[in-house]
Amino acid sequence: MGAKQKYILWFGELSKKDVPLVGGKNASLGEMFSKLSKKGIRIPDGFALTSEAYWYFLKENNIDGKLKELFKKLDIDSLKSLQYTGKTAREMVLKGEFPDDLKQQILENYKKISEKYKEKNMSVAVRSSATAEDLPDASFAGQHETFLNVRGDKDLLKATKKCIASLFTDRAITYREEKGFEHMSVALSVGIQKMIRSDLASAGIMFTLDTETGFPNVVLMNSTYGVGEMIVQGQITPDEFYVFKPTLKDGYKSIISKSLGRKTKKYIYSKDGGLKEVAVPQAIQPKFSITDEEILCLARWACQIEEHYGLPQDLEWAKDGITGELFIVQSRPETIHAENAKTIYKEYHLKTKQKPILTGTAIGSKIGQGKVNVIDGVSKISEFKKGGVLVTKITDPDWVPIMRIASAIVTDEGGKTCHSAIVARELGIPCVVGTGNATKILKQDQEVTIDCTQGLDGKIFNGIVDFDIKKYDLKKVPKLKTKIMLNVGAPEIAFKASFLPQHGVGLAREEFIIAEKIRIHPLALYNYDKIEDKKLKKQIDDITVGYEDKKQYFVDKLADAVATIGAAFYPKKIIVRLSDFKTNEYRNLIGGYLFEGEEANPMLGFRGACRYLDKDYQPAFKMECQAIKRAREKFGLKNITVMVPFCRTLEEGKEVIRLMKKFGLEKGKDGLQVIVMCEIPSNVILADEFLDIFDGMSIGSNDLTQLTLGIDRDNAKIAYIADERNDAIKEMLKKIISLCNKRKKYCGICGQAPSDFPDFAKFLMDQGIESISLNPDTVIKTILKLAKTKRK
Repeated sequence: MGAKQKYILWFGELSKKDVPLVGGKNASLGEMFSKLSKKGIRIPDGFALTSEAYWYFLKENNIDGKLKELFKKLDIDSLKSLQYTGKTAREMVLKGEFPDDLKQQILENYKKISEKYKEKNMSVAVRSSATAEDLPDASFAGQHETFLNVRGDKDLLKATKKCIASLFTDRAITYREEKGFEHMSVALSVGIQKMIRSDLASAGIMFTLDTETGFPNVVLMNSTYGVGEMIVQGQITPDEFYVFKPTLKDGYKSIISKSLGRKTKKYIYSKDGGLKEVAVPQAIQPKFSITDEEILCLARWACQIEEHYGLPQDLEWAKDGITGELFIVQSRPETIHAENAKTIYKEYHLKTKQKPILTGTAIGSKIGQGKVNVIDGVSKISEFKKGGVLVTKITDPDWVPIMRIASAIVTDEGGKTCHSAIVARELGIPCVVGTGNATKILKQDQEVTIDCTQGLDGKIFNGIVDFDIKKYDLKKVPKLKTKIMLNVGAPEIAFKASFLPQHGVGLAREEFIIAEKIRIHPLALYNYDKIEDKKLKKQIDDITVGYEDKKQYFVDKLADAVATIGAAFYPKKIIVRLSDFKTNEYRNLIGGYLFEGEEANPMLGFRGACRYLDKDYQPAFKMECQAIKRAREKFGLKNITVMVPFCRTLEEGKEVIRLMKKFGLEKGKDGLQVIVMCEIPSNVILADEFLDIFDGMSIGSNDLTQLTLGIDRDNAKIAYIADERNDAIKEMLKKIISLCNKRKKYCGICGQAPSDFPDFAKFLMDQGIESISLNPDTVIKTILKLAKTKRK
């Protein structure tokens, strides 16, 4: 390589082997531009100042020796010493001048790229890419500066110099000290890349796995209006999407989850260069910032890039508002889960019945406790007390020194990919983002417990709450002959639960999804136009923002939740039980009072199959069928099996199968299995005839026990009689298991009894039951008990 050339290399000349020369960020852009552009993935072109240029700049300005001396005196434990060292080092760089030949090369290449894109003084992004020659795997993500919408020779040189100076921000110095890097062995390469006009469209971030659990089969995507920097800063809550990778690759449109963000402001180009913040027009706030087709295109690209590198990726994308084209503007390896072996499984148990005082999006999977420290701006960070719970509106990179010493972090704004979330994940600190109003609700010095262990919902409890942690080595969990499946109600725990030793889901309940996620009675959505109660209508409008057709809200939300569970365990079977609310539970939903009467004993009332067949309720059942059809056919989740609850008679069974077919769910088509809950004595007495209609049975031991022994299971006085180990129940189960096995039809059980009574579980296994379905928190304990019982 000639002397003149080695200071600058274009993306087309770079590959992933060039990390020592141009750092991870620029080497990755070069690799993608050279190898993946031809596969149709659009990467904006650019060039990089190499590490040689960095050392040349320091040497020509006599800075290298001075920096060495300066760092010798650094006391990393003193905030004052850190701030002095950083400020002095940055000033040295900013006072330096580019050597003439280097300056000329930068400006010549800037002219070339402007000519390539036919734009005089073209707008570019100037990015820092740190490189440690001896440690190519080091991740310097978020440690150094990036300057956007830089135009003209003067501003380009200024931004380039500022990038070099950002090697000496307080946070970058702290990071190197923590990782044990020599300050003078790390160089900085500056990348200069064409800017994409996302200020006129939208932009965002993607990960090729779930950031909280490390679940590998999804692309998690965030999107907002304007330049994507707004997401990282956490000033808004972005739109969020999950795309399921295995069926995406088979050609399905597998966007299994869509959540609308709070996008009130955006960044656009400022006339004088850089960005400025403006309000997002009210009319487009309740709309998604990209289309389904764009989500799918970006997800496909993310999968291709992940396959190319053989590692999970953390990517940035942008949409050009002038041409409508999508671009990948950055990709780096996702480092947090890549390093975690999935052999240790931790279970947390919070000992409290109290309701949380605040909720948001959970980051990480730990519990944190301490006194609230409300810090309302970066100028106040010196007031933060070590071990406190940091509560603030948002954070940016200048907050890192205090984030490291916090026991937990809570923010008003932000989503899973904002700065607070990224740093908390890296530091292993529990964090709840996007609470909306933590800074108003939580008071200075109030003691709180932050719980991020229950899936995607982060919860904040008043006071210091006791909790247990149990650790299991999954390699040591024995294998049983009987399949162990899971009972799952909340879709947000599905990704984490998928790491348990299991054979799929024996019971996916719709009730939790309808009560917690949808919240509105399905008939209130179906009959929305006929509702006269204005207050009720407003309540429905607030929940269904973005939906003109209220019926579609029910279908989409139920489909997304069922699909999330289906995706988590794919390709293993998940058995989705159709809704089995009692009348009083339906009545408790928003608008429920308009459509539900009152019953003396709802447990034995209008529920299950007879409800689906009722003329007045049929429109709601149709919406339920459409949701499952969507998850199976649009998202490709053919591992979903349907289960009919509380089916009292053979006629009801036949009618439900006929009605499902009418509503698009045909038993046997595309492998769709329909099984029945065995929970009424009539199901046992006429088991052979029920098995003529259905593909198998799942035993609901709670209802079967109360109906066989003639007890009200809500009556505490006679609760002691309700025991599944009663001989009458055992005789019934023997008959069912034997008959299902004889007819080669599915037979499982989805009650709590096998985890409560190991002798009962042993009885079921001895009878040859195909599967036992358990709550996730009892799976490992029950397997260990059963293995022991079997050995005895």
